[in-house]
Amino acid sequence: MALDAKGAAALALHRFGLGPRAGSIAAIAADPRGALLAELDQPGIGQIANAELMTAAKSSTAAFNFRQERQARLIAQRQAEEERKEAGNSMQDMEPKTDNAAPLPAEEAVPQQIFFREVKARFDAAFAPEIGFVERLIWFWSNHFCVSADSTVSMTGAYEREAIRPHVLGRFADMLLACEGHQAMLFYLDNSRSIGPKSVAGLVNTRGLNENLAREILELHTLGVRSVYTQEDVTSFAKVLTGWTILPIATSPEHGGEFIFLPRMHEPGPQTVVGKVYAQSGVEQGRAVLADLARHPATAAHVTRKLARHFCSDEPPDSLTERLARRFLETDGDLKEIARTLVESPETWDEQRLKLKRPSEWLVSAWRGIGVVPDAQRGLQAMAYLGERMWRPSAPIGFPDVQAAWIDGLAQRLDIANRVAELVQARIEPAEFVDVALGPLASAETRQAIGRAESRQQGLTLALMAPEFQRR
Repeated sequence: MALDAKGAAALALHRFGLGPRAGSIAAIAADPRGALLAELDQPGIGQIANAELMTAAKSSTAAFNFRQERQARLIAQRQAEEERKEAGNSMQDMEPKTDNAAPLPAEEAVPQQIFFREVKARFDAAFAPEIGFVERLIWFWSNHFCVSADSTVSMTGAYEREAIRPHVLGRFADMLLACEGHQAMLFYLDNSRSIGPKSVAGLVNTRGLNENLAREILELHTLGVRSVYTQEDVTSFAKVLTGWTILPIATSPEHGGEFIFLPRMHEPGPQTVVGKVYAQSGVEQGRAVLADLARHPATAAHVTRKLARHFCSDEPPDSLTERLARRFLETDGDLKEIARTLVESPETWDEQRLKLKRPSEWLVSAWRGIGVVPDAQRGLQAMAYLGERMWRPSAPIGFPDVQAAWIDGLAQRLDIANRVAELVQARIEPAEFVDVALGPLASAETRQAIGRAESRQQGLTLALMAPEFQRR
């Protein structure tokens, strides 16, 4: 049975967006496809304007200064204790006399404060739009070009704001360059320490070439694993990227933490990558390689297949992947046009809801349906419990985007659903939540089960765990 207008609207909000809010289904029911396309044209869509959020460079500087000051305070305290012992004074008779002996702050106080502000800004951005299609695209690309807060806690949020959001509806080549040259990526994949073996620095230092960034760009970010590149290409590309590093904070208080190209670390001479020779031209050598990788047919195929898998099904139809790849090449990687093609393709409107929501998607759709924006710490705890620690993938490949990776976590989702239902049961009717969050997508069986629930809490838990709400 074909979906009616409200059914198509509800489907669009779950499949392309972040789930309905109160009134969302009715708001876009007249033209769900048109509403999705209109969101792409909204001025400033997907950007975060928040004066409290610092740039990646300023964030890393603040974190560096905090740790340095903490270390200095510890050293000062030890020196004071040694001086008291030398003077023959017992520890129990001494009272702290200076600021140096004041209680120390938490180990990661400033970095964690920066991180929590970024998390809160991301949660707010997920609740602001009627649909959230662009926000979903941001989440997709942020996972594609992932970094980890385990190594870059103070820069992770800024990385997404600076490298992903400005280019989410721009050209893939520009996003690629912004991501690979960002401080967070250079630090995460160790390129900031990579030195050309025959460079000035390489000849006088013991440290040498690091291939991590080059390998992940070729394997994960552009061409795809087991495609057109070889190990020799990885090594040559790693040499191309030497000198792409970060200005030290300790020696440059004003500009520390910013990207810098250091010629003394850069491997001299031409390099061959994927069959093309790139002349020695300093930082432009790396930019030229990235520009060509961004336009390669293998990149178009790899990237658009991931996009189709994310929005359509774990095994997307060839007709969709081929159409998206063709559009990628026709438009020189215009991500807005590719998003339009995704919306306009009949395959993405199949009534079968084959994709299991990732934990973050399920949680945000639950919060949107209830009408509650969680505080940063509670939201992070819920995501971690469900196995998707925010901005903390276990590897550079990012979080998996197939059902097999998440299906075993449904028991944990039940725990969260029950807890959420307990907190909101006093003000939310289960049937009301179903109308807001699922509308026509809710089956008669689901509505019947919720109607027979013994309490509001049980009814809300059943709604949050309904198959229709778990999938998109």
